[in-house]
Amino acid sequence: MKTDSSVSISTRVVQVCLFLVAAIALFGGSLQMYLGQPTTTPRLDNVHRFLAGVYLSAGLISAWAAWTVQTQKVLVYLIALAVFNAAIGRLISISIVGLPEPAAVWIGYLLPELIIPIVILIAQTFRNRES
Repeated sequence: MKTDSSVSISTRVVQVCLFLVAAIALFGGSLQMYLGQPTTTPRLDNVHRFLAGVYLSAGLISAWAAWTVQTQKVLVYLIALAVFNAAIGRLISISIVGLPEPAAVWIGYLLPELIIPIVILIAQTFRNRES
């Protein structure tokens, strides 16, 4: 394993992306766990908070993967896939029920969810080839 002073650029790119995913998921999961789904039925609030817990946990897993990035291989790809699948879910929602307001905020959520997994995929592939 390389020392911190000799970590490759691709490793740092993967690590930064994973910490970014972790920060978003930890903040979003915590906020949604606290807020729930106001103005809805108890059933939908229950599902919302359950998924907020999954989101929060995904943040913890992403942070751990970023922290231990030099020993990770497949997990990094799985996290990228999960983020990309979340973006696909947003795209399906937008295509069926429309873009929520304010549109800029929701596009602001969607673009990183589409871009970051691709960056992770490319950087992790380079990383794996280096080792």
